[in-house]
Amino acid sequence: MVQYQPARLDASFAALSDATRRGVLEQLGRSEASITELADKFHMTLTGMKKHVGVLEQAGLVTTQKIGRVRTCRLGRRRLEEEAAWIEGHRRLWDARFDALDEVVEDLKRKEKVDE
Repeated sequence: MVQYQPARLDASFAALSDATRRGVLEQLGRSEASITELADKFHMTLTGMKKHVGVLEQAGLVTTQKIGRVRTCRLGRRRLEEEAAWIEGHRRLWDARFDALDEVVEDLKRKEKVDE
């Protein structure tokens, strides 16, 4: 059984909850970029982008390196296996519940036909 680290899941899902941060991850999946380049691409201030990158960095999804005055961002080493496993467990749970509901509906339909 997979052991989940709640703080890690919370940080990951908080980081992924924002469309801009998901966009940053997609962009960095294509190539590394400076915070300035990301801010320009997403039409926001440097300060705003620094905050987004900081959230991603705290979650381990992005790493940054400062060389001179330029801070370059790239995807972090951490992958989302734990998060994917958590989602998969809940997907199976909901699938089982919907399957059970389908059975109830089918039983009701059969009973309805018999009553006619």
